[in-house]
Amino acid sequence: MNKLKMHSPDLTQANIDKLAELFPNCLVESRDANGAVTRSIDFDELRQELTGNIVEGPQERYQLNWPGKREALLTANAPIAKTLRPCQEDSVDFDTTQNLFIEGDNLDALKLLQETYLNKVKVIYIDPPYNTGNDFIYEDDFAEDSETYKVRSNQKDEFGSRLIANTESNGRFHSDWLSMMYSRITLARNLLRDDGVIFISIDDTEVANLRLLCNQVFGQENFLVNAIWQKRYGVSSDAKGIPGMHDHILIYQRSGAFVPGLLPRTDKQDAVYKNLDGDPRGLWRSDNLTRTEFRARDHYPITAPKTGEEFYPPKGSSWRHPRDEMERLIADNRIWFGLDGTNRPAAKRFLSEVKQGVVASGWWPFSEVGHTDESKKELQALFDDVSPFDTPKPTRLIRRMLDIGLNCESGIVMDFFAGSGSTAHAVMSRNAEKNSTDRYILVQLPEPLSPDNKTQKLAVDCCDGLGKPRNIAEITKERLRRAGTAVAQVKGELIGGLDIGFRVLKIDSSNMKEVFYTPDAVAQDQLFDQVNNIREDRTPEDLLFQVLLDWGVDLSLPIAKESIAGKTVYFVDGNALAACFDEGVSEEFVKLLAKREPLRAVFRDGGYATDSVKINVEQLFKLMSPSTEVKTI
Repeated sequence: MNKLKMHSPDLTQANIDKLAELFPNCLVESRDANGAVTRSIDFDELRQELTGNIVEGPQERYQLNWPGKREALLTANAPIAKTLRPCQEDSVDFDTTQNLFIEGDNLDALKLLQETYLNKVKVIYIDPPYNTGNDFIYEDDFAEDSETYKVRSNQKDEFGSRLIANTESNGRFHSDWLSMMYSRITLARNLLRDDGVIFISIDDTEVANLRLLCNQVFGQENFLVNAIWQKRYGVSSDAKGIPGMHDHILIYQRSGAFVPGLLPRTDKQDAVYKNLDGDPRGLWRSDNLTRTEFRARDHYPITAPKTGEEFYPPKGSSWRHPRDEMERLIADNRIWFGLDGTNRPAAKRFLSEVKQGVVASGWWPFSEVGHTDESKKELQALFDDVSPFDTPKPTRLIRRMLDIGLNCESGIVMDFFAGSGSTAHAVMSRNAEKNSTDRYILVQLPEPLSPDNKTQKLAVDCCDGLGKPRNIAEITKERLRRAGTAVAQVKGELIGGLDIGFRVLKIDSSNMKEVFYTPDAVAQDQLFDQVNNIREDRTPEDLLFQVLLDWGVDLSLPIAKESIAGKTVYFVDGNALAACFDEGVSEEFVKLLAKREPLRAVFRDGGYATDSVKINVEQLFKLMSPSTEVKTI
């Protein structure tokens, strides 16, 4: 019987398999650091396969490079033995919601989600650290503030004195930041649908580097626009130098299959439409009938029906339509000559016939998408007049991205730098307004609160979950709870059917003991301690979610718990998966479960009553439910 691998996919081996299929002559055997024989790629041979010239040594090429780039790619591809553990007490509507909140390092989260959400995410928005010298510095599996980094990297001595001057402009800031972003954006691209899109907020410090990085990951041909968000409406009187009034939002599509959605029309845009002649087709506006290109065929006189006056297009131009088409339009009352019939002809553009939306541009003024003060007031309204985050994004800004990215269809929205939770708030708000069913996946590191940030302490104190660790993730979750309630409450009535819940999953070490991954490391006198390969502190729900990850099953599917012959069985999405992690599994129980004909079934490897039951399980399913895939952990 096959066993689940119980770790994130090894992307390096997957890439080797793909290259081996295309270029089998480039596949060689080599020895790893432990001396074991392993498959690898002969890169000199591969380079020769991919060029029509003889490859002799390194050549100059246009590329973005920095110290640590190769390590960042290696880190992105390396598998991890971690899992997601459900936390029902922190969740809202755990059993029914389709939204996910993942607590932990976003690099681990992106790796764990590679199989389950590969090519399934429609929109990604991230607001990463801006690398100003005061941000948290992400590394492979932890984050630390810049002060700790300065001590650890010998930029400060034990007395706190600076050892490196002007650290903010030091090159390591760019290299470390690029390495942090490279691994995460590379993995994020895998999750996007072919018609998906990613939005990334950034300021002037790293926008140039980030664009080159994204060109490399997504391809320069998939760059859409560098949208400029006017985030402030005034300049501070004590500002130094030339203060910036904007942020950048880089927008990249996954491929050419992406079609940008139209923005909602505003009352101001519709105000230009009138109905001066009482046309039964409704509101219209006049439009130019000429083109700035001379075409002899389309240079002819138009005769006004009332006055008989002839009108020619201006010199060097021509009418937009041929003569016969123009006559048809005049007969259909689609050409306007003014109230008294003496004006130059103009086209009538009816509001009912124009696109029910506006094409987005790269200029996003605060009047349309909000500003930083507005976003702080949004938080203050939720947190008893306290704004626990210094630079939250307004929900109107995220709403614009959703309108562009979702293109009038439901999809998954992801934000793996969740921060204040504005993305989830915007998704819920849009769902309530448009009666749509978009869902979100948020990832947030449980960063400790700054001891100097009094507003964040106040925010935690007013949370429902008193006594929990004081970290950013707790504030984010509380924002989601309060925002969901506020969104659902419209005119004193609760909107029915709106998903304002979220399922909390926390990144933790694997549910399996180390012997599961490194059996050779166990000494003989430890064998009896390793009979059970599952950690003692793990629950059946923990095991279930690791199985969902390993099998690539959607983590938001409904889960039902039933008792069959005295054993607890978890059914995911009806009959999509049946899991039993109890001990003492008998043939009678297996027969009862097989009658349900689940698509997948999973048991504990040490959970069978006898060895004969373990041997017969597959045969029983083949006999009673041949379409069921059976595995063990």
